[in-house]
Amino acid sequence: MFLVSSLVNLVPFIIVAVFVIATSARIVQEYQRIVVFRLGRVRLAKGPGLVFIIPWVDRIVRVDLRTITLDVPAQEVITRDNVPAKVNAVCYYRVIDPVKTVIQVQNYNFAISQIAQTSLRSVAGQCELDEILSAREKINTRLQQIIDQQTEPWGIKVTIVELKDVQIPEQMQRAIAHQAEAERDRRAKIINAEGEFQAAQKLLEAAQVIAKEPIALQLRYLQTMVEISGEQNTTTFFPLPMEFLKSMFKPS
Repeated sequence: MFLVSSLVNLVPFIIVAVFVIATSARIVQEYQRIVVFRLGRVRLAKGPGLVFIIPWVDRIVRVDLRTITLDVPAQEVITRDNVPAKVNAVCYYRVIDPVKTVIQVQNYNFAISQIAQTSLRSVAGQCELDEILSAREKINTRLQQIIDQQTEPWGIKVTIVELKDVQIPEQMQRAIAHQAEAERDRRAKIINAEGEFQAAQKLLEAAQVIAKEPIALQLRYLQTMVEISGEQNTTTFFPLPMEFLKSMFKPS
């Protein structure tokens, strides 16, 4: 009877203990951290796993450590060669210091979005259109360095910035197409001229060999006869030495 009454008296304490544990325990995922504020002052970042706090004294803020993908909206820019264009990009970043991220900036996602937009306009405006179209790797690196430098005090690391699309006016697209066609024609003519120059050099070398060795000309005659004569060809070709022709037409 005494044991039963003792258990009945312990019930309120058990309920209070369970309530305190339930309100003080927090489960933090592997990809999360919680920043603990005790009476308004930041303590530290805890997690992952089971974390205990002081109820009604501590306040927590959860921070996601996974890489976040930010789609930078298309920005209207004027390139250095005065060409209007629309450029958009994608930015990848993640939190590396949860405490700085919580206390240094109010909304880091919105803040990074604004920095990415202004940096994209600034960098694209300093480049020519050809550079934007052909040297994207260089522009991506510059954007990543600029954005990462500005977000580093917030405990955020920008890992990748990539240009996605460059839109230019239709008139400019036609001009670029004409320029590319003219460039292809120029290269074709240069290649053709180089081929003719090399062929002329080979002919000159062959002429020099024939001049040194007259028998080579006779061999060339015979090869030409084989090429002209065919299975159904009725024409017969007889080469005459140049010395014989010179003797015939030699003035008396």
